This record gives sequence, structure tokens and C-alpha cells, in this order.
Amino acid sequence: MSFFDGGMKIRVSAASGTEAVLKRELVSLGYAPGGAERGRVDFAGDMRDVARANVFLRTAGRVRVVLAEFPARTFDELYEGIRALPVREIFPVDAAVSVNAKSFSGALFSLRDIQRITKKAIADEFAAEYGVKRMSESGERYDIEVSMSDDVASVTLDTSGAGLHKRGYRVKLGEAPIRETLAAAMLLLSVWKGDRPFLDPFCGSGTIAVEAALLGTRTAPGMGRKFAFEDFSFAPRVADGVRAEAEELVLRDVRLRIRGGDISPDAVKLAREHAARAGMAEHIHFQVQDAREMSSRFAHGVIVTNPPYGERLMKGRELAALYADFGRAFRAMEEWSAYVITSCPSFERDFGRRADKVRVLYNSELECRFYRFLGAPPARREGASREGGEERI
Repeated sequence: MSFFDGGMKIRVSAASGTEAVLKRELVSLGYAPGGAERGRVDFAGDMRDVARANVFLRTAGRVRVVLAEFPARTFDELYEGIRALPVREIFPVDAAVSVNAKSFSGALFSLRDIQRITKKAIADEFAAEYGVKRMSESGERYDIEVSMSDDVASVTLDTSGAGLHKRGYRVKLGEAPIRETLAAAMLLLSVWKGDRPFLDPFCGSGTIAVEAALLGTRTAPGMGRKFAFEDFSFAPRVADGVRAEAEELVLRDVRLRIRGGDISPDAVKLAREHAARAGMAEHIHFQVQDAREMSSRFAHGVIVTNPPYGERLMKGRELAALYADFGRAFRAMEEWSAYVITSCPSFERDFGRRADKVRVLYNSELECRFYRFLGAPPARREGASREGGEERI
């Protein structure tokens, strides 16, 4: 029996500010997650649940399994704790083991030394268990992370491989890209549902619109990519079954009204390419359009967008004028709602309206504000309720 054959603590990471969204995703998948701490959420499960988290979660950065947690106030304690890992149940003899380290608080803060001691302890345990003088590391890669917090070491194994924001449809980044996971979090924080019109007037390379189409069709974001756990020698083969589950959930006959616009013809061309690679081209209409001229014949639509905010594109008065014109165009769109992420501190003033709610989100390492401007919801339907101006179905 291997480490991966039973129940485990599974640790999922998320960008700061999106942990609550990730927890809601886990609940919707049938799990009972614990509290969120430093951009991570834990829940219990087995390898099938590891696979489901990798395939289905839209806002997760990585999925790890917790191999051990133990007090470590000295490097001797760290060494002994690592030596206690059930090496034969986790790694094959030819495993290529890499070690990353983080330290938030406590006596052990030298990341280089944490890595060195951890790797030495693993090598010594390999020698004891497998009778080898040195690790060959000629086989599959196993990425270990040792995280120190309040003199407790958490040892985790990455199951994702490439970060989960890498869905596989983006071949080239635009001038001011947003990660797929953050785009998904913004959508899940909005009131948009698949039966309402959607617009991203600053669509760039199309990420938010593509993520909206994936969400509207219930297409799992990780359905078409490979994960690190699939190469774990001792792990049960569960990925194909989870992908089959994901395929059955896709809404294939749904009709979505998703539109993306950008003033750059090159950006629109790239957005169309990304939508096609994601299999979502039929659900999204991209067009070359200035956001100042946006309009819609539909009511009760939702805008979710990542406009320029002075970090790479536009500065000062030019940016303020753009926001002011964007605000005027938005106010002309009857009963629409808008969600805007920007790091510009004067956005509300320039936009011409105070937000109903503001959240702090991070676009990579950049602290931003996510502004909510609610319009009137669609007519209330049977089984629906309203809370705080939003329709919840």
C-alpha cells in the first residue's frame, strides 16, 4: 500500500483575496474545506479528490498533498521530521526530488538551509530504505515544498505540475495580461450567470471572455491538460475517470451572449485565437471597438473587465479621461452591472460613481481594487431570491 491509496490532507492555494471564492468552489464540489490561511485552503480526500481539484477548480493556483506536519525549532528537528517520511510509500527509487522552501515565522528562516537539510534527510532515508549510496534521480519529478510557520514545518508534494492558471489556450500574452485563475475569480465574484449578456470592453487577449464561456458551458478548466500526479509511480490511476466525469457535465447546447471588445485589432485577433484554442469560439463575439463607444441592445447585462491602469499602459490625464468616458458609456447601458479591477487610486472619482462594494485583489504581485457597480437585476423568477441587490438562484 502506498501513501496515495488512502485519505490525505489536500492543500489548495489561491491568490490573496480569492480564498473565499476557492472555498465556495470546494463546497460546490461536495467537500468541507477548513479555514483559509495565507492564500491556502485545506480539505480531506483521496487521490480521486486530488484529481477532481486539479480538473475542476477555476481559482486554484496549485493542489498539494500534505506529507507531514511537525514542530521544527531547530535544523536537527527538521532533519528528523523529514527522515520520518514514509519514503517507500511515496517515491520510487529513481525519483527526481526537488525541494522548495518558504518561511513565514519561527526560528528557521534561511530558505537555503531549509532546502539543504530537507534534501539531505531525503537522501539519507533513500540510502536506508533502498540501499543506494546516492539518489539517481533519473525518473519522474517530485516537487516538495517545506513551509515554516510558527516553528511548525509543513511538508507538501505538488500534484499539479504547471500552475493551474495555465489552461493551455493562451499561446501569447497581451500587453497587460491577467491570469486565468484571477479572471475566473472575478467572474465568480460577480452576479453574471450564463443567461445574462456579458461584455468585456477591454478584452485584450480575451482571457476574461474565454473564462466566462468555460464557466457558462460548465467546462472544467483542467479537462484538457496533464498534471504531475499522473506520473507518480505509486498513485492510483484516477485522472481518466475524473476527465470523463467532467465531460458529462459540459453543457453543449447552451446559448451564451458573451462579447469582447478592444481598440487594438491585434488584441482582438489574438483573443479570437485563444477562444478557438479553448473550444469556445462559437460562444464569444470579439470585435474591434473603443470602450468609450460600448453599447448593447440587451438589458441587465454584466461587465467584468481589466482596463489599463497606468502600470504598463496609459498614464495620468489620459488614463483619467479614459475612465471618465468609460463611466459615461456604462451609465448609458440601462440596468447593467460592472465589475472593474484596477490599481488606480482615483478610479471611482474618474469613473464618476462610487462603487457599491470594493475588494482587494492581487494581479500577480500588484495590489488592486475590484469595484462592483450593481444595476437592477432581471425580473424575479420563481425559486429566485434577492439579497443585497443581487439575484441569487
